[in-house]
This record gives sequence, structure tokens and C-alpha cells, in this order.
Amino acid sequence: MNIYCYSCCKYCRCKYSILISNKYLSTKNKHSLNELIITIENVNPLVIWGSNNEYFEIIKRNFPKIKIVARGHDVKVLGDEKEINIFKLKFEELIQHIEKFQSLNNNDLEQILGTTIPESPDSENQSSKGGGEPIVFGPNGLVIKARTANQRKMVDSIIKNDIIFAIGPAGTGKTYTAVALAVRSLKNKEIKRIILTRPAVEAGENLGFLPGDLKEKIDPYLRPLYDALDDMIPAEKLKLFLENRTIEIAPLAFMRGRTLDNCFVILDEAQNATDLQLKMFLTRMGPTAKFIVTGDVTQIDLPKKQQSGLNTALKILAEIKGIDIIYLNGDDVVRHKLVKNILRAYGDIQ
Repeated sequence: MNIYCYSCCKYCRCKYSILISNKYLSTKNKHSLNELIITIENVNPLVIWGSNNEYFEIIKRNFPKIKIVARGHDVKVLGDEKEINIFKLKFEELIQHIEKFQSLNNNDLEQILGTTIPESPDSENQSSKGGGEPIVFGPNGLVIKARTANQRKMVDSIIKNDIIFAIGPAGTGKTYTAVALAVRSLKNKEIKRIILTRPAVEAGENLGFLPGDLKEKIDPYLRPLYDALDDMIPAEKLKLFLENRTIEIAPLAFMRGRTLDNCFVILDEAQNATDLQLKMFLTRMGPTAKFIVTGDVTQIDLPKKQQSGLNTALKILAEIKGIDIIYLNGDDVVRHKLVKNILRAYGDIQ
């Protein structure tokens, strides 16, 4: 977002339709408080503030150290500069969410305000590729970023390590974050290709004969990977990438015999890979590749007589330098708030 001094440019229209007066960057009022003025355009105040100002009260409770005054389309914020910076980042996310979905609810507010506030948005020690910084920008201004502490660990770890295991229950964003990191590497020309793979294992049900050619038969198993890519790459560009194999999505069995180099490779649902399959996959790694392995050890769909290769790998590879294992938990669940309660009821999280 562009930042303008109020005295220099009173009117502007940025990509998120927010007009910001950053007087606090250069001047202070008589009480030594910093001031931020935001004018919201093209967003209905009733949507962002809620019926009877219920969302406004939630927002104020999340920022007790600053004073927030809302009048129509104008928002005035007074307080410490650090706290104002954090508020500005969160408020931008709220506006982006409303512009994309034209709605806001309590669950959205919990996810945006409750779990993603960075400790210091302009800290010199924060990596430009980690922390609260965006990982990648998707179509229509959608900002993809790490939303929880363990997702941020993934972002930081991939800079230092060439293989990451991201282990956690459903809804913790492990696959989504991994795909975002791969897309960022492709956009930054750090790698030439993205390869996404999954074991083609039925999730506890017999699907029977699937019609169509080979691609049509295997696509249902790989649909979650397509869904993540749809959020991060414009449709026409994604279609081109898939056609010219810049992005390849294939079952794990298709990796056998290959050397995967100068690429970012993600193995999703790794709990459904056998010992031999996971060993085969990890040994495909070329000199300049990055690998992320994601899995949920509570959702193994292999036949009862087959052992998950993921459990074995986590035990024998933990001490190897260059390999990092990150465990996500209930605090990382970013789906509907009921998902966390469901996982707790099933005993997958504490």
C-alpha cells in the first residue's frame, strides 16, 4: 500500500481503496500521541463494523492500547506508533477480506485479528521473507501470508533448510503454506519448476472405476493442490504453467526413477506413503531442489497391514542437518472455529 503525507497528497486511491493520512510519521499532537486517519471507500461500514457495532467492539478489544474512533467512512486512531502500525496491517487484511468475499463474521475476525498479529511489523531482525510479511500475492490483490506461529516457522525454516516436514492435523494450513512458498520461489525465479505430488490412496472408501483418461482418473486425488494454486496464480497463467509443465501435479508413483532438480517439490498427505515410497521420494532430490513433506499421522488411509513411511521418516531423519521437522497443532487451525473443537473431540489435539 502506498503511504502519503496528508499535507502533500490529500486524495489518493490505492489498490485496497483505503485513504491513509500518516501524520504520525512526521508530527505528533499535543499529548505526544501518534495519529492515523483511514478513509474507507467502496466498503460498506455496516459490513466491517457489524450490526449494532458488534465487530467494532471486537476490534477495539483486540487493540486496548490505542484509541479507535469510527464515524461513517472515517477511522481515527490515536496511540503508540508500534501499536498503530499493527492495527494498520490488521485493518488492511479486514478490508481485503471484505473486498474478496463481501462479508465478515466472528470467525473471520478471530482468524485475522486473533492469530496473525506480528510481534513487530517493522523489526530489523524480521526476515523479509518470514514473520508477518506476505508470502505471495494472489489474484485480485489477495495476500497470502503465514497466519500462525508454526506456519511462520515453515516460512523461516525453508530459507535455512532444503527439506521440511510439516506435520499436523487437518485445517492447520500446512499444505496451503507449502504451496505458497513454492509459488513464491517460482515468481522470484529461485527455481524453474514446481512439482506437487500425493499418494493416490482412497480415504477410507472404495471409489471404484473412474472414467476418463489418466489425468481425469488421478485429478480427484490431487484436487486440494489445485485449489491452493487457484488462490495464488491467475487462472490463465496457471493453465499455461500446467500445459508447459512449469507446474506439475502428479501421483507419487510417477516420481520413481526421476531426478528432481532446480525445482520446489511438495509431497502432500505423506502419511499415506509407505516406507519404500517415502524413501524413493526423498532420494529423488537434486542438488538445487527444495522439498516440503506434509502429513497428518492421525489420518492414515493405508491398509491395516501397511506401515506409514512418515512415522519411520520422522524417527530416523530428525537429527540430519538440513532437514527440519515442524509440528503444527490446534493453535494453527485456520478453518472454521468448530474444526478445532471437532479435532479435540476426536482426540487429534489437546
